[in-house]
Amino acid sequence: MKKIIKFIISIIITQAAGLIGSFFTIDSVNNWYPELNKPFFTPPNWVFGPVWTILYLLLGISFYLVWKTDKTNKTSAYVLFFIQLFLNVSWSILFFGLRSPFLGLLEIIILIGAIGATIIRFFRTFKLSAYLLVPYFLWVCFAAVLNLSIYLLN
Repeated sequence: MKKIIKFIISIIITQAAGLIGSFFTIDSVNNWYPELNKPFFTPPNWVFGPVWTILYLLLGISFYLVWKTDKTNKTSAYVLFFIQLFLNVSWSILFFGLRSPFLGLLEIIILIGAIGATIIRFFRTFKLSAYLLVPYFLWVCFAAVLNLSIYLLN
């Protein structure tokens, strides 16, 4: 498979995850989320879309770099990547779709662990691919603090 096709597929996969997550988010962002008590450090709603778009782009590039490398035995890297991507979408379903900050909080803790494991595994395969996941890891850690604060305030 040509590298450009792998690159395009990698970007489509991660952007599709974002699109699926947004399907469960959009109604709650307009109707439920504004009514919640939120901490002072909550970003304005318009920040989330661009940030997540960029993060999903970085995820796609990161995955592509691992996929295109000639190293063997990348199965665990792929598995970890898709687990964390599934957990990413699941958080949107739990927090926004089910409108449950508690379930979202439990899930995001697992997501942070999965992202950390993916970073470690990607580092062994292609170091730059791991570095590209660091902003995502940091943003999800911030989201976890935000999620915890919303849970405690409501």
